[in-house]
Amino acid sequence: MSAAPRLFDRALHRKRLDRAAGGFAAADFLQRRAALDLVERLEAIMRDFPVAVDLSARKGAFREALTENPGAAARVGLLVEADLSSAMLAGRAGPRLAIDDEHLPFAAESLDLVVTTLGLHWTNDVVGALIQLRRALKPDGLLLASFLGGSTLTELRQALTQAEDELWGGAGSRVSPFADSRDAAGLLQRAGFALPVADVDRVSVSYEHPLKLLADLRQMGETNVLADRHPRALTRALLARASEIYAERFAGPDGRIVATFEIVTLTGWAPHASQPQPLQPGSAKMRLADALGTVEHRLPGDG
Repeated sequence: MSAAPRLFDRALHRKRLDRAAGGFAAADFLQRRAALDLVERLEAIMRDFPVAVDLSARKGAFREALTENPGAAARVGLLVEADLSSAMLAGRAGPRLAIDDEHLPFAAESLDLVVTTLGLHWTNDVVGALIQLRRALKPDGLLLASFLGGSTLTELRQALTQAEDELWGGAGSRVSPFADSRDAAGLLQRAGFALPVADVDRVSVSYEHPLKLLADLRQMGETNVLADRHPRALTRALLARASEIYAERFAGPDGRIVATFEIVTLTGWAPHASQPQPLQPGSAKMRLADALGTVEHRLPGDG
């Protein structure tokens, strides 16, 4: 089997997260939103999870969201926080692991629950990472995962592309690619998860100026770490023109620009015999027309 293409520089991504750790709380609104959403989903599932892992834990948004929801918190036993950046994990109590979620250390069938919040979009092989998670889960174990989807930062991408084309006669990649949300459930199926579900939360955030958006992305540790990065650095002239285009095309009546973030959330279960199974072809006990109370009409040429 051929290796997955190397899209992202994981070592650089770790450095960016380490750099962002000190002031991460100033720009963690997406992390908190995604964590609260995962906890609400967990609250609706009437079962216990004795051993859980929070990947891409960052500064502990999922643990904090649990403390605000006693119903969900009561169902989670040991919660291990894990992150690519040891700096993100520093300064708080509880079991913590600095690990690369492309190379998980967990034993097979050792976890009841895995949550991963806004981290999977930085993995070079998303399906491979999901397969590792499925193997680490006990049969009928649960995965709750959120990541940034394809519409994320579409305005910034368009503004930078147009500005580069105008000033330099061509454009390269300055915003990381994100998975298409339409393919999200298929990722779980390819990784061997049962009962896959995917849905999308599109978040519009307004900023006084595009440079404020760039500052937030830097503080989130979400700046470009493409392995094949643009050979030319951003210049003041390029940023100025991109900001003008951004304001011209994507500013609201109040003059503030809008940035789109698309949060894709996946729910999947490690396979188990107790789970609902699809019926075998031809096993139906009733004709569809009878069930719907309609009259079946044959098409011309049908035997």
